[in-house]
Amino acid sequence: MGKPIVAIVGRPNVGKSTLFNKLAGKRISIVEDTPGVTRDRVYAQAEWLKYNFTIIDTGGIEPEDNDIISLQMRRQAQMAVEIADVIIFIADGKEGLTASDKEVAQMIRKSKKSVVLVVNKIDSVKQEVSTYEFYNLGIGDPISISASQGLGLGDMLDKVVENFPDDGNEDKDNEYIQIAFIGKPNVGKSSLVNKLLGEERVIVSEIPGTTRDAIDSYLDTEEGKFLLIDTAGIRRKSKVKKEVEKYSVIRTYTAVERADVCVLILDATHDISEQDEKIIGYAHELNKSIMIIINKWDLVEKDTKTTNAYKDKIGKSLSFMTYAPYLFISAKTGQRVHKVLETVKMCYENYCKKIKTGVLNDIISRAVMMKEPPVVGNKRLKIYYVTQIGSKPPTFVFFVNDPNCIHFSYERYIENQLRDSFDFTGTGIKFEFRERKG
Repeated sequence: MGKPIVAIVGRPNVGKSTLFNKLAGKRISIVEDTPGVTRDRVYAQAEWLKYNFTIIDTGGIEPEDNDIISLQMRRQAQMAVEIADVIIFIADGKEGLTASDKEVAQMIRKSKKSVVLVVNKIDSVKQEVSTYEFYNLGIGDPISISASQGLGLGDMLDKVVENFPDDGNEDKDNEYIQIAFIGKPNVGKSSLVNKLLGEERVIVSEIPGTTRDAIDSYLDTEEGKFLLIDTAGIRRKSKVKKEVEKYSVIRTYTAVERADVCVLILDATHDISEQDEKIIGYAHELNKSIMIIINKWDLVEKDTKTTNAYKDKIGKSLSFMTYAPYLFISAKTGQRVHKVLETVKMCYENYCKKIKTGVLNDIISRAVMMKEPPVVGNKRLKIYYVTQIGSKPPTFVFFVNDPNCIHFSYERYIENQLRDSFDFTGTGIKFEFRERKG
């Protein structure tokens, strides 16, 4: 399963965005006293105790207001409720219980989702007496908080994580290589998943956006055990007009976060787009294992130079991740589909690769001898020692005289030397630079 999703809902101007910003640890939502400022959902990552989760800020729900913007805000808040695992229903303790609160609570009850009721703007113990009336909502015990001052948030979050669904498949998922198939709508993600599964498990349609959620399918083969995650396509932001597609974006990004291998699927009959670059760029930033599939290759007129020409064209757009392997297939005809899991497994093995410390230091010492680090400011970088501290992705710590002396061009040089010495095809690698003490 992916990260749990927590939606913050309530009528306008009760402090949803203030709470959201506090949980996110940065100011993302606009905080203003004018009702309706947050007209769209904003989402961010948060953590509490051992849990990582996604939080969604929503526009306020005003049940009796029928103007167009209010109707859109209400619809988007309802959709946030639909995809959420836990709902934080926030009310205003200073204003007290209102008819709108009761109507919103009724909508939430119908969702049958886990709800944590919080009463905001309770800045002192004396004010807590005003929370008792919120028992009348019938959605649990109210928790007093002050989002602006950060009071009571620990108790609230304890209650939130208590309601996270038990991931009964977590141990099972750890046995499987998790693959997220990502890309724009209608490039053939579902068709490929169906071909790999050998059955029509995922709906295939020519209408972009049919797959509105991330769908998991387990597959055991001679190559190994795989968890296939078919995601909704992400359109250019300006074209994301239907609220349901906006929620698909959240699901796609969480699928990327949980995946071991991210497979970008491109349509051979179209050029790579800015949105394709953004999708795979997010996976690259997370140092995920990555491969690129060019689908519908059967529809392209070819000669002996076509494949290399297409690779060169894509390579210019994706110059930031030259390590990703390419595979040209046709999900429709089955052409080279048998190579998909084989390539995924290769990428995953490199994603898990570990290098012995002695060998690693020999390679880095040789690289430094061949090309001395440049002077940054008035100091030259000295690398004393390097060791690998983790995998998935391979992560290396360099102990140096001054981490501020590392220049991005030299870091890239070091990475290229490692890639030339060891096979890291299909995976990002991560560097950390620490000052050696003493």
